[in-house]
Amino acid sequence: MAKILPIRPLPQEPTDPSLDLSARAMDNLRFIRETMERAGSFTAVSGWGQVVIGVAALLASWLGARQRSAEDWLALWMVSAVVCLLIGVLTTAMKARSARMGLLTGPGRKFALSLAPPMVAGAILTIVLYRAGMATGLPGLWLMLYGAGIMTAGAFSVRAVPLMGMCFMAAGTAAAFSPAGWGNAWMAAGFGGLHIIFGFLIARRHGG
Repeated sequence: MAKILPIRPLPQEPTDPSLDLSARAMDNLRFIRETMERAGSFTAVSGWGQVVIGVAALLASWLGARQRSAEDWLALWMVSAVVCLLIGVLTTAMKARSARMGLLTGPGRKFALSLAPPMVAGAILTIVLYRAGMATGLPGLWLMLYGAGIMTAGAFSVRAVPLMGMCFMAAGTAAAFSPAGWGNAWMAAGFGGLHIIFGFLIARRHGG
């Protein structure tokens, strides 16, 4: 009767434990770095809020082109600015709440503090230019300062935000060197079109 030999596993090549440890260490470092990047970025900018702001700006541009005096035109845009500000704050607060992210702590605080100075400067210079009878220069000024604020604040947010700021600054520069009658068109293209385009981009890639 034939003797049945036991089945023995084939010998395996010895593995270097240092290679396994190195791979695990790299994975851990990658995870830590990505976590720190997310924690240091204000990701609660609402894309859909930007879209709504863009639509409101398009409406304001359409109405602004039909105003007969600089006073009425400026009053219209001031009201529009307040409405858009409220929309932006409300929609951002809603997104921050759903993401359990503070608006005035950590990255949110840095975002707000970086955005505020250009906005304050814009408000002051608006008064100065209007009193000097230079209201036609306001569209370029508003677009450039808003873009500057978005760029600086965007350093603490997703990549689309500073890119949007650059586009606003480019639009403001073009508006500053364009004929005075093009002001409302540049406002529509900037505050309307750019908000809608980047709003859709942010909403699609960064959760609303």
